[in-house]
Amino acid sequence: MASKNGSSFRVSALPVTVFAHLVAIAVITLVLVWLLHFQGGLAFKSDIKTKIFNIHPLLMVIGFILIAGEAIMSYKTFPGPRNTQKFIHLILHFIALLAGIVGIYAVFKFHHELGIPDMYTLHSWIGMSTICLFAIQWIFGFFSFWWPGAETGTRTRLAPWHIFFGIVIFFMAILSAMTGLVEKFVFLSLQRSQEALIVNFTGLLILLFAIAVGLSVILP
Repeated sequence: MASKNGSSFRVSALPVTVFAHLVAIAVITLVLVWLLHFQGGLAFKSDIKTKIFNIHPLLMVIGFILIAGEAIMSYKTFPGPRNTQKFIHLILHFIALLAGIVGIYAVFKFHHELGIPDMYTLHSWIGMSTICLFAIQWIFGFFSFWWPGAETGTRTRLAPWHIFFGIVIFFMAILSAMTGLVEKFVFLSLQRSQEALIVNFTGLLILLFAIAVGLSVILP
């Protein structure tokens, strides 16, 4: 909304969150098409080991990044009392954390069954750091803001830092996804193909989603 003197304007978070959800739907669609059509499907147990690996990008993108982004936007997207919004924020982050843990387990299982070494790439370093920091952040937030909860003055002082580190960890997850997609692109020797386009557009849309989530935090 423009001010009377026309020197500034304010944008609501609503159109940004709507855009973020549309992008999230597109990301989900591309990831499912990639994993189910081009990469052969999903399985926790299979003689086709790529099916085990495919659990990893599925849960890390759809389960971890998109749900974590939804949790961050929950204060802008879910109407109701502050405590209800806080509870939704907490639960969605917990679901994202569980998805991330299972997703990491899947890639370790894939490596173990094929005799591939673990934790030797930049992607794996950033990813493991992200999930560990995410867990610490969730535990800190639970005891500081939910139960038993710090005193009001303490919560007020902690809140900006909680928000700051939450956004940092979220963008670490985005960086991990970007490096993971590039790594998989190289491992699959993709060039000019439909699968290459899907992988690249998935990365671009994940970045757009992250930008929209970050923008929603600072808008009224």
